Amino acid sequence: MTTCTKKMEYKTRQWHEKCFCCCVCKTAIGTKSFIPREQEIYCAGCYEEKYATRCIKCKKIITSGGVTYKNEPWHRECFTCTHCQVSLAGQRFTSRDEKPYCAECFGELFAKRCTSCTKPITGIGGTRFISFEDRHWHNDCFICAMCKTSLVGRGFITDEQDVICPECAKQKLM
Repeated sequence: MTTCTKKMEYKTRQWHEKCFCCCVCKTAIGTKSFIPREQEIYCAGCYEEKYATRCIKCKKIITSGGVTYKNEPWHRECFTCTHCQVSLAGQRFTSRDEKPYCAECFGELFAKRCTSCTKPITGIGGTRFISFEDRHWHNDCFICAMCKTSLVGRGFITDEQDVICPECAKQKLM
């Protein structure tokens, strides 16, 4: 007595129903979804385990909406500032030592400080600055300590920690 088994067909290839199974776990596919790869057939679970893209931070599978940074995949929610953990996906950020930072943390942690206002000089957005010896100023902060006029593009005199315009320097000497 011969038993009739169902046959499975995919892209002109045919299998017995019990033979149409995952190449990894050997579970019969039946009517469940499967993924073909090269000449092999995988159940969804085994395919994900073997080939799915995984987040570099949490190691879980990225199913949609990932971010690529330094040629490595991240979940959008896992791609965060190294210091404050705020999400960086879709935001402006910078990096240092291969680690991503939001603009605010980068400025606070690594940027030069303005001699006048003490805020970070980040350069983000094209901010120009002036450097003299070991001191730095935002363009808007580089002003005469006496008359408060801008010294950008002008000569200046150092008076201990202050910078002053030549006119104020003459008045001070008189």
